Amino acid sequence: MIKLIECPRDAMQGFPNFIDTAIKAAYINQLLQIGFDTIDFGSFVSPKAIPQMRDTAEVLEYLDLFESKSKLLAIVANTRGAEDALHFEQIDYLGFPLSISETFQQRNTNKSIKDAMVAVEEIQNLTEVKGKTLVTYLSMGFGNPYGDPYAPEMVAEFVEQLEQLGVKIISFADTVGTANVDLIKELFELNIQGYPHIEFGAHFHARPDQVEEKVLAAFHAGCLRFDGALKGFGGCPMAKDDLVGNVATEKLIQSLEKEGQTLSLNKQELEEAMKMVDFVFR
Repeated sequence: MIKLIECPRDAMQGFPNFIDTAIKAAYINQLLQIGFDTIDFGSFVSPKAIPQMRDTAEVLEYLDLFESKSKLLAIVANTRGAEDALHFEQIDYLGFPLSISETFQQRNTNKSIKDAMVAVEEIQNLTEVKGKTLVTYLSMGFGNPYGDPYAPEMVAEFVEQLEQLGVKIISFADTVGTANVDLIKELFELNIQGYPHIEFGAHFHARPDQVEEKVLAAFHAGCLRFDGALKGFGGCPMAKDDLVGNVATEKLIQSLEKEGQTLSLNKQELEEAMKMVDFVFR
């Protein structure tokens, strides 16, 4: 069964104008009506690092979860953030960005990869105690622009370490939109076959004309978990290409439905959310 993860947090976090808390909550409440498996709704990180997410706890208070089947995911960058997030019963998943690139790990979380792996272990233990689930994102999972070492075999080594820690969900992140179809196919086939008990996901950043080929390459390699953001808002500023953003959820849906997949989404509620997007990101 395909799982779609809608990521308003990723869409919003780099937006230059602060989005009012009530507007954030109204938008996320609309997303909760569509039928996505999970909503990546906010993050518990330093407000100095990500000012847009400083009101995540407040947003949570306004969310109406009673009639929604969607689960909530919050991003954390350290153990303290995880402890803060775990105070809220409404949150089902914690997401942690672990990078294949040493340079990006330092830039993104102010940690070395070694220290970040220690944080992963600590957060994994905390989530297990609280009955929650850790989602580990392997940033720069398809290469990096810094000249740091990279190979698919390195990704597999990271997966092996995470498997030993008991991590059950790993999402490969194409952080700067450089993944090609062959690499996507290789990476997912290698790891899905090697670790059948781990759920692997795809968090792609892509130009609009590359969305379908990347999504279908992962799907045909066995990936059943996909992140997206309506209209493709967000993405990594280090891509240095204004057209490289998050995979537009509507294009993701279209690509998978063309393959005959039934996604069980409320299309009317999806249309309403699409109407809200331009108001939220004005």
